[in-house]
Amino acid sequence: LPVNRPHAAEARTYSRDGFLYDGRHAGAKNYEPNSFGGPAETGRPLWQPSPVSGRTGDHEAPSHAEDDDFVQAGNLYRLMSEEEKERLIQNLAQFISKVSRDDIAQRAIENFRKADADYGKRLETAVQALRG
Repeated sequence: LPVNRPHAAEARTYSRDGFLYDGRHAGAKNYEPNSFGGPAETGRPLWQPSPVSGRTGDHEAPSHAEDDDFVQAGNLYRLMSEEEKERLIQNLAQFISKVSRDDIAQRAIENFRKADADYGKRLETAVQALRG
């Protein structure tokens, strides 16, 4: 809420549009990446450096075989019964078919295809059927 905003600095977060939202952003996108000229990562630090002592540095996170955004979604899809898969595909297709830009709808379908080839293929077929 504007009454609670900081006065010493501008808050630059993606956190907004929640409870008691006043509409001041007029539908501007608050996520990245997006296709509508919304926020983009700058690479600038969000805070000032602080003096520390001891061992510090950047540490590489351990890598695992399933470290991607699609493994869990694909595993869940493959666990579903055929009836559950069909309901899921129809539900998703209802919304994706209403997307106004074909490139964005196709990008969404490709994300599901990365989770499971059958998932993406069935979703694409269902979206095409709804779009006519």
